[in-house]
Amino acid sequence: MATHGRIIFHIDMNCFYASVEQSYNPELKGKALAIAGNPKERRGILVTCSYEARAKGVYTTMAVWEAKRKCPELILMAPNFERYRQASQAMFAILRSYTDLVEPVSIDEGYMDVTNIVHGQDAIELAESIQIRILHELDLPCSIGISPNKFLAKTASDMKKPMGITILRKRDVPQMLWHLPVIDMHGVGESTAKKLESIGIHTIGDLANIEEYTIKSNLGKNGLRLKERANGIDQREVDPNSIYDTKSIGNSTTFPIDLMEMSELTEAIGKLCEKVAKRLDAKNLAGHTVSVMIRDTDWHNSNRSKTVSNALWKQQDIETIAIELTRKHWNGSPVRLLGVTVSNVIDKKETVEQLSIFSFQKYVKEEPVLKIVEELQHKFGKDIITKGIKNIKKTTYESQTSFSKDFLDDHKL
Repeated sequence: MATHGRIIFHIDMNCFYASVEQSYNPELKGKALAIAGNPKERRGILVTCSYEARAKGVYTTMAVWEAKRKCPELILMAPNFERYRQASQAMFAILRSYTDLVEPVSIDEGYMDVTNIVHGQDAIELAESIQIRILHELDLPCSIGISPNKFLAKTASDMKKPMGITILRKRDVPQMLWHLPVIDMHGVGESTAKKLESIGIHTIGDLANIEEYTIKSNLGKNGLRLKERANGIDQREVDPNSIYDTKSIGNSTTFPIDLMEMSELTEAIGKLCEKVAKRLDAKNLAGHTVSVMIRDTDWHNSNRSKTVSNALWKQQDIETIAIELTRKHWNGSPVRLLGVTVSNVIDKKETVEQLSIFSFQKYVKEEPVLKIVEELQHKFGKDIITKGIKNIKKTTYESQTSFSKDFLDDHKL
C-alpha cells in the first residue's frame, strides 16, 4: 500500500444482531439463530441470522416459515434494538480511541481514516489489533477492509467473513472486480443494474470502460460516479460529523387476516406511527414527507405521500397525516399489508418551526425568555444556549474482558 496515499478502514460487524445475542447469552453460541421482526408470525421475515444458520441454507430476508422448514432446529428471537444500540456505541467508542476520524454509516459498520497514525504494513497490524480488541472486549466478530478510499474499503470488508482482514488496492481492481456481475458492486441495486444491462453493461469491467457520454446520458451524474467507482476512484472524505446516511424511516406489517374496516386501519396506523416516531427519536431525525403504502389481497400496491414545510418526528403529527392519506386514497379493498414511512429526513437540530397563526401565541409567551437568551448569546456566543433538542451523548468505553450480560444490563453509555 502506497505510503503517500490515504489509508481507510471499513469495519463491518459480522451478523451483528445475532452475534450480540450470542454474546449476551453464550448458550446460543454455535447454534442456528435468527432474528425476525415477528418470530411468531409465519409470514414474517428474518432480519439477520448466525453463520450456523446460514450453513443450513437460511439467509437474511427469508420468510420465517421457509427458514423453519430448511432448519427445524432454528432458534427465532425478536430484535432487541436497545441492546444492539449499546453494543454499537461500545464498538464505535473503541474505534474512536484510535482516531477522531471515525464515520458511522449504520449501527454495525463505519469508516476510519488512519492515514496519520500508521504507515504501510503497519496498517495490517493496526487492523488486527482493532479486530482482536473488539472480539476480546465485546465478544463480537468483525471484518475489516483496508484501502486508499471508502468504496474500496467497503468492498474489501465484504470479501472475507467472518473475522477477515482484506487489502484492496486501486491497482487490484481490474483483476479482482472487473469480472464480477455489476449487481455485485456496492452502490448498485436491482433497479440500477437493470438500467445498466439495458445499455450493455453486465460486469463491473463493462461499467469501468463505458464511454462517459453513454453512461451520463442514461444515468446522469450517478452514472459517472459509478463509472469512477468501477475504476477504484472515490474522493469522499471520512466525515466524523456525519449522521447515518438515512434517507427514510419506516415500518410496515402484514396482517394475519385482511383488514376490511377503516377503524382497523386507523388502529394499525397508530401502532406503525408509534414505531416510526421511536426510531426517528432514537436517531435524532425528523422528516418532511409522510408516505403510506397499502397492499390489497390481490397484491396490488398503492403508495401515497404528503410533504409538509415543518419537519415531523412526533407520533401524533405523523399519524394525523397517515390517517388522512389512507382515508382519502383507500379504495375499500381488503388490506393485507400496511406501511408508514417518513422520508426527506434531516437532523432534528436543523429543523426550524415556521411562525404561523397557530404557533404565534406560544412565541409571544416565550418572548421575554428569548430576549434573555439573545443577550447571553450576544455576550458569550451562539452556542452558549440552544433550544431543547436531545443530543446524542458522547460515550467512552472502559475495557471489559467480554461483552457480558452485566455490561448490557448495567453499563450506561
